[in-house]
Amino acid sequence: MRAAYLLLAVLAAAGTARAQEYLNCGFAPGWKQTGAKRQYTPDTLFDYKDGAAEGYLGYGFVRMVGIDCKSGANTMAIDVSQMTDPDAAYGMLTANRDSSKPLEQIGMGAQVLTQSALLVKGVYYVEITQVMTNPSADDSAVLQSMVTRIAGLLQGRTTTPETLSWFPQENLTSAGLIPESVLGMRLLKRGYVARYKQGQAFIVKEPSPQAAAAILKQLRAKFAEATDAHAAEEAFQVNDKYLHGVCMFRKGTYLGGYADMPDAGQAVAEAAALAARMP
Repeated sequence: MRAAYLLLAVLAAAGTARAQEYLNCGFAPGWKQTGAKRQYTPDTLFDYKDGAAEGYLGYGFVRMVGIDCKSGANTMAIDVSQMTDPDAAYGMLTANRDSSKPLEQIGMGAQVLTQSALLVKGVYYVEITQVMTNPSADDSAVLQSMVTRIAGLLQGRTTTPETLSWFPQENLTSAGLIPESVLGMRLLKRGYVARYKQGQAFIVKEPSPQAAAAILKQLRAKFAEATDAHAAEEAFQVNDKYLHGVCMFRKGTYLGGYADMPDAGQAVAEAAALAARMP
């Protein structure tokens, strides 16, 4: 029995060592590590990220490991955060990316800019940030190589969240996971929101059809002038002072709908089309 425990300990240590191989300044030619590896947990993240820590915690932050690198007078930080699940990690990417620039198909997704890069693979969210003596320097080729090598060493899923594929792509401006209060409503705790040139759509998964139905009923109660709508299994529509044209529906365990449309009728039409795309 003692031998078995020793074997498990050795395997665990080996796995940890392999997992840390992605923290390597040498992936960028001419860069070397300075100082010791840093580690943070939810209790200590504020020591490093200060006010930005709330955003990490909102997406289910588990822990972070990182290193600092130096090349001449230039510096670079590599931070790898572990989140609760791949959807949460991808949510961090969509929340922090430059929405005017495209994502690349590395891992679940990546964005490489001139002096910074983001990557998501499985539950891991990677940030690389440079501070260069020449603010106009373009180091994107090096960062691209680094992101590709790190992605190859990380374990986990490489496919984007399936829910995103259910949103219509025409006139889509952005889409991502909202960790709480979808559409600013506390009843919609965590879900995906897609923003369009006109209006926004949402999808929230509940534990069961009964739970989803109960939430939809509570949502409807918040709108005094809501009426029935023809979308999915049950739905309501309303013209609201703040959310404008609204339609919310339930399909199985999912809640979905549209808001900020010119009127409720258009919201219903778009919501019905969204529901038809969902399993």
